[in-house]
Amino acid sequence: MIDRLRQLAIFAAVMDHGSFQGAARQLRLSPSVVSHHISQLEEHLGVALIYRSTRKLALTREGERLLAAAHNMLEAVEGEILALSTSARQPSGELRLTAPSVLSRSPFTIAMAEFAKVYPRIGLFLDFSDARRELIEDRFDIAIRMGFGGKNSATSRVLFSVSRKLVASAGYLADRPQVTSPAQLDSWDWLAFAPVQGIPQRFAHKAEGTTTIKPQARLATNDAQALYRLARSGAGLAIVPDYLAAADVDAGIMQYVLPDWEPDPLNVFAEWPANAPRTGLVRLLLDWLSKTVNRSADASSRPSSVPR
Repeated sequence: MIDRLRQLAIFAAVMDHGSFQGAARQLRLSPSVVSHHISQLEEHLGVALIYRSTRKLALTREGERLLAAAHNMLEAVEGEILALSTSARQPSGELRLTAPSVLSRSPFTIAMAEFAKVYPRIGLFLDFSDARRELIEDRFDIAIRMGFGGKNSATSRVLFSVSRKLVASAGYLADRPQVTSPAQLDSWDWLAFAPVQGIPQRFAHKAEGTTTIKPQARLATNDAQALYRLARSGAGLAIVPDYLAAADVDAGIMQYVLPDWEPDPLNVFAEWPANAPRTGLVRLLLDWLSKTVNRSADASSRPSSVPR
């Protein structure tokens, strides 16, 4: 059994790195030894796990199933190891993170502040920017991304979701007709976040289902917070994270447009290099964010909106 567990760990390392050589470097083994263990595992199971070519590796269907099981096994064991080690000693070191600037005003920042207080020996550098940073080239340990994608894998994890609202200033809406559907907003003044400008926007309604529109923006910006400020100044409609507009809605400065129609939420997910230690600070922070951000968001939630 011990041999099989070792072979599963080597198999997972091969696929995480995309090569026998990469896994061999991480595990401090020779590529031939790594290949031998994979062959032994395949022989024991009686199935092929990996399609090999001169350029890349690809999983068979059986390999995909086994890799998911191997990751679950490794994460469970390493999670317990991390819990035991952190209870015995205070973690220390440094972490460099990059995140979209719009998250600087979200529960994400609160969670990072709490993490810094709980783990005072971990040095943190937070880069908030709407320009996409690269992990390796820009020397970051973790990249926080926002979008409609994201997945759980050996080098990425979905952390939480961000609800969005269609908003406009009270002054902009004062002379506008009442509307009941997103399709009626086609001729209104739309503002867009430039990186996703032109992408169709889907709205969901509890009773009427979903509808998709493709608004033509008359003004676009590459800064998500500037997008909200433009809407607040009366330039038009914008779809923004709910937390940006919450206080202004309460104050009557902004209004939710079609509050019963919800734009698709955004996923917030983390990416990290394949060679990041699973039991290190990266894992510690990701686990913290997964549980803490949602708790902070629930604590700060409140009834929404002036209907429009």
